[in-house]
Amino acid sequence: MTWLSKVFELNPAGLNWPRAVAFLDAALVPMFVFWVLGHEVYLLSALFGLLFAALADPGGGFGHRALSISVFALTGAGVTALAFGVGSEDWGRLVLTSFAVTLAAGLAVGFGVRGFVNALLLNIWFVVAVGFESGIHTQALVTSHVWAQVLSWTGGAALWITVTFLWWLVRGRTDQDRPFSELPGDTSRRRLTRPLILFAVIRAGVIAGTVALAFGLDLSYGSWIPIAAMIAMKPSLKQAALVSAQRVAGALIGAFVAVLLLWVPANESGLRLFVVHRGLEVVALVLLMHGALIRFWNYALYSAAIAAGALILVNLPQPSDHAAERYRVLWTLCGVGIGLSGLLLAGLIGKRTVRTASQRAQRA
Repeated sequence: MTWLSKVFELNPAGLNWPRAVAFLDAALVPMFVFWVLGHEVYLLSALFGLLFAALADPGGGFGHRALSISVFALTGAGVTALAFGVGSEDWGRLVLTSFAVTLAAGLAVGFGVRGFVNALLLNIWFVVAVGFESGIHTQALVTSHVWAQVLSWTGGAALWITVTFLWWLVRGRTDQDRPFSELPGDTSRRRLTRPLILFAVIRAGVIAGTVALAFGLDLSYGSWIPIAAMIAMKPSLKQAALVSAQRVAGALIGAFVAVLLLWVPANESGLRLFVVHRGLEVVALVLLMHGALIRFWNYALYSAAIAAGALILVNLPQPSDHAAERYRVLWTLCGVGIGLSGLLLAGLIGKRTVRTASQRAQRA
């Protein structure tokens, strides 16, 4: 119980209502635009482009912020094109691409902690986008174009630049702090040590393995496996055990919340199904808003909010029934279990590497 209380311990100072309201106000724009156009299939890309651009915002002068976010947005546009381009391809190419993207994100720590955090955000988006594309690819009534998904992602990031510009003008053109000032801002280069490289390779192998399992076996709703594994796995070798436990707890809670909410349209059709889908999109938006609100209030609940919002948006185009919910729960547990196995393996290898290096130093 003591460990559980630590996992869900609340930090009252971690609530940030202005940040949450700013994200919600901005996110309502693409939601209503896509509702009017009737292209809700592109809403996921726009919302994640907006949210992750806010997370990657370095603060400071507007010129510096705009340039930094633009570079992040263009990199994310490439990741978006890659994800939606290979999401409907054969599973072998998808596995190789997933391994390469995850490995590159892990090695990005060489560009500093800030660069690693931004790369991790794009890695998460790649896995979510692949799961979304693979799901809608099987739906005959849903049409998705790669170029439109890329434009939606870029538009979401550009919307955040617009928000920062307007706020910069309102505040008298003064420098601003980072919206998520609690995230690391260190940009100093790091040396890629052997343990860091091994961990990056193991992490990439785990994600590639879950993708192979989900799409190689053509599992129904199998995209929940790599998404759950990505959420549950810690991004770095030195991450505390408490944060790792919070990530696992958040992944499980978020998945079960999504399962319950996706159960709502299981027996609906026609106009009622349309209304329920729009309602669930609003719920997903509110969950993402709460993620921006409670990021440093409690990390487990933050992970749950982001996971639930993402999974709802990823799975809305797919039909839902009782069998679907059972699969989603099962694949979530499998993904979390595989992620934990990867962490255990990485921990054992890391200890062995440190022990070997210590023995060599003593011999020398």
